Amino acid sequence: MENDTFNSFTLQLEGLNVSKNSVYPVFLFLFFAYIVTMLMNVGIACLVFIDKNLHQPMYLLFCNLPFNDILGNSILLPHLLIDMLRPPSELFISYYECVVQAFTTHMFGATAHTVLMIMAFDRYVAISNPLRYNTIMTNRMVMKLTVWAWGVALVLVGILLGLTIRLNRCRTMIRNPYCDNASLFKLSCESVLINNVYGLTFTVVLFTGSIGSMVITYTKITVVCLTSNSKSLNSKALKTCSTHLVVYLIMLISGFIVIILHRFPQYSDYRKLSAILFHIIPGSLNPVIYGVQSAEICKSLSKLLRSKPVMPLF
Repeated sequence: MENDTFNSFTLQLEGLNVSKNSVYPVFLFLFFAYIVTMLMNVGIACLVFIDKNLHQPMYLLFCNLPFNDILGNSILLPHLLIDMLRPPSELFISYYECVVQAFTTHMFGATAHTVLMIMAFDRYVAISNPLRYNTIMTNRMVMKLTVWAWGVALVLVGILLGLTIRLNRCRTMIRNPYCDNASLFKLSCESVLINNVYGLTFTVVLFTGSIGSMVITYTKITVVCLTSNSKSLNSKALKTCSTHLVVYLIMLISGFIVIILHRFPQYSDYRKLSAILFHIIPGSLNPVIYGVQSAEICKSLSKLLRSKPVMPLF
């Protein structure tokens, strides 16, 4: 089925390279990981929505992460789980569904960066200008930051996929268990130089902006803490910023592993697995890290469950 059609609207996925004995254990692991990720992200988003005490800029901005995790995992994992139970010769996907999956996958990664960037800005304002925090971080500002985070990701990913769907296709095999931009433009027999150049630019701009904003933000926060004699301010900075930094590092390291493994074709199976875990690990850990660290979330959860108080772990 590799070269017998031109611009075919039916594509074939390569799937995960899993032995027969490992199919069901891997399936069960991914299935329960998906269920747990969904429950935790939906749960913490609903908790912030129904509890007015959590209607604060920090938690409202944080809700972008659960929403992004829900969207990214829901497009990828159900289809992947179904494919694991099918024979390799029946792993088909329509071209349009493939484009949507690729778009959502890249939106998931890009939005994770931009959301954590606006959350870093929120923490900087809270630490450096605590008296003006409520004046600066109004509902209007929260809305602007949210629109900016999703808008920047939408534009970057839109151009990325737009350059790919313009290409004619002479192949039908997706060398991946799911669709992404690279897998799509590799179906073309035309020159993909522009795609490679923009793809590299996209990665550099996203990572440079993300890492750069984190370095600048946390450098300024560190300077504020070192020049301040307020123990409560330093304690607040350590508590809130450490949580944000841990979440960012988990996402960053997971993404770097996928990018690095792309350079080593001999490790394609590890790359496929790491790309799937890039969706699962941050998505499942984000609600836990923020939930156990935040006294407000623990208090709200205790009130909801009407049990003895749930204490934050940090």
